[in-house]
Parts: sequence; C-alpha cells; structure tokens
Amino acid sequence: MEIKQDSLATLGFELTWTSAVARHREFYFAEQINFWRDLFPGEVYQALMGKKIGNQVDLIFPAGEITRPYESKQIFTLHPRQFERHRVKGCTVEPRYGRFYPKGLLKGLSNIFSNNLEPFRCIGVEPEYVTVDLNHPLAIKENELQITVYDVTQKETDRGGRLTDWTEVITSGPGMQARSNGRSTDFFSDCPFVRADEQSDSLFYEKPRLVTHIDSKAQEIIRGLYGEVLRPGMKVLDLMSSWRSHVPGSLKLASLVGLGLNKEEMEDNPQLTGYIIHDLNSDPRLPFDDHSFDAVICTVSVEYMARPFHVFSDVARLLKPGGYFINTFSNRWFPPKVISIWEELNDFERMGLVLEYYLQSGRYDNLETYSARGWSRPVTDRHYPEILTADPVFAVRGQTAK
Repeated sequence: MEIKQDSLATLGFELTWTSAVARHREFYFAEQINFWRDLFPGEVYQALMGKKIGNQVDLIFPAGEITRPYESKQIFTLHPRQFERHRVKGCTVEPRYGRFYPKGLLKGLSNIFSNNLEPFRCIGVEPEYVTVDLNHPLAIKENELQITVYDVTQKETDRGGRLTDWTEVITSGPGMQARSNGRSTDFFSDCPFVRADEQSDSLFYEKPRLVTHIDSKAQEIIRGLYGEVLRPGMKVLDLMSSWRSHVPGSLKLASLVGLGLNKEEMEDNPQLTGYIIHDLNSDPRLPFDDHSFDAVICTVSVEYMARPFHVFSDVARLLKPGGYFINTFSNRWFPPKVISIWEELNDFERMGLVLEYYLQSGRYDNLETYSARGWSRPVTDRHYPEILTADPVFAVRGQTAK
C-alpha cells in the first residue's frame, strides 16, 4: 500500500546537522500521521506521496526553511531587571552565557507572558545588560532530513482529532546542544556538581538495585548505538557499571570489564568478563594502564559524575588511539545523587553539557550527539499505560586522536 492523501502512516524522521564542533542526529518516530489533517512543508508532503513501506525520502533544507527564518529583530538587549530571577529549589536563577531559559522569565517584551515555556537563549551577560536570542537554534543551520516509511494504512473515516505540525515536533529541542557563536556554554558557574546527598556513594549504592532504569525500547536503542562502533575482538570498559550492560548480545568482545560500586549487581551481569569496585567521585583516576581499551561505554550514569573533567580526561588516557567514549542517558535519575546542573537543563541542553566535558578535556575528535524520541512504550513496561511513550535516549560520543 502506498501513501495517499487519505492515508495514515508511521514514519521515522532523522534530522542531521553540524555545528562548529560536532555532528548531530535527531530521530523521531511518529505513528498515526494523518495526511489529510496534519501539517508538513509542501516539499515533504509531495515527496512522501506514493511511497511504500521501506521507502526512504532524503531532503536538504537550507537555513531557515525547516524552522522559522533567522531574524536579527529577534535579538534583544535588556536591562538585567527584565530577566526575572525566580528561585528554583531555593536558588536564584541567574542568566549565563549560552544557556536556555523559558521566555516567561522575560519582562517588558511584547507578546511574551509569564507562563510561556518556549525557550530563548542568553547570548550576552554584562553587569549593565543581558542579550537574548529568541530565534530557533537551528535557524542558521542547513538540515538534512531522511524519512523512512514504516507502515501505511487506509483510514476508514476521519472524525476530527488533533492537527499536528510534524516539522515543529521534530525540531522542538534539537539545536539546544550546540554552542552559541562557537563559545563555551556557561554550565559551570553556580556550583553545578553539588548533590542533594553528599554522603559517600559507596554507602548509597551499597544495597543492590536489580532493576532497569529505562524501558526495553530505550535499551534496544542503546544496544543499537553501541553496535554502531563496537566490533568483535574489542576490549571494552563499562564505566559506572551495573547488572546489565546493554551491549549487543551477539557481539563477541575480547573482554567487557565493569567498573562500578556494587559487587552483587556486577556479579549478576552475564556480559561482564570481569569487574572492579571503584568510586569515581572519590577517586576519578581509573585503575587501568594507558591504552588498555578500544572503547568505553557509560550507560544512564554520566549525570552522577561529580568530577567529570577528571574522568573524561582519564578515560582518554586509557583508550587506544581512535578509541570511542560513548555516554548514553535518558530523562530519569536518582534525585539524591544527580548533580544539580542536570536538573536545571532541558533534555537537549544535557547533551550540550556532556559535549562540553569532551571539549574541555581537549582529548577527543569526531564528536557526535544523538537523540531518539517518540517510540511507543512497551505494554509490558511497569509504567504503561500511565506513560505511553518510551523513554527518550540521548547520546554523546567521541574518539581519541589516532
């Protein structure tokens, strides 16, 4: 069956673009797209007509075509009092260079109200003024869009429903992980690495937690991401390891060593060939020789690193030339142990934070970010049907110089 004007379809949108320091990919899985009611740019609509299951469409959008065009009049220089410094968890929100904030914090601008959550970017902070950019972060970027057709059905009737602008959906968030004007984003003022619970991590993780912290679809996506770069015969370190490593089961690695805090969890991990008990937040120096591993993976744990600059630098030391360091995470965490900056950020800004860890170390090349959203939550998941979409997956990876 082919896509027609009265079709319903399931599509995968992959948006790719580049910044000055990295390549970026966003994948959005969209079900029940209604071609009679929903909105696409005309070029996308026409390209999809007649396509069948398994077909792909590849399009390139010059800057300002898939988002609203960049406009200089969307940049404002404001008095510092026009930035509402409200308090979050007892702390005053201060404007910081490159960070995103909800527009509702701005005062004295037309058509902006206090409940407006749409993000803007701070691009200048001085004692006398604050400069803000209300343009979409992708407005100045060329974007490649690949669309894959997963399913096509004929709808029996159309009784109304929600109209969805799919380009707005897939571009909501992407772009926020990149630097502004090539300058480092100021994530590191205001004590970003403090945690609600500063007791020893060894005590907090003393009791085993034999549960997965993301749903099975998110785990599948992470296995796929690791499978993109891991190869048979590699020596791999699972950093901040637990009872599951999310490495493709068919992959015949030379070794997969776990480094974590709970012996019982790692002993229950069927993929590990060995493990070491080590507290990174107490001692970020990794207990391995230089160039010991082909790759290092860190799954849903980077948000707990209280000394990330030391860790990222030392991971580069133990990687072989051209070795990969891959961090994957979602939007769930243990509140007592997560670093404070993590909870302040948008999902896509968190990729920008992790990207800064790589950049600050100065030890990595070929940096990439990846995000995957929109998949249906498996009906077997304990949070179904309260949450209908799968946990989103975010990833940042880099390679040491060859």
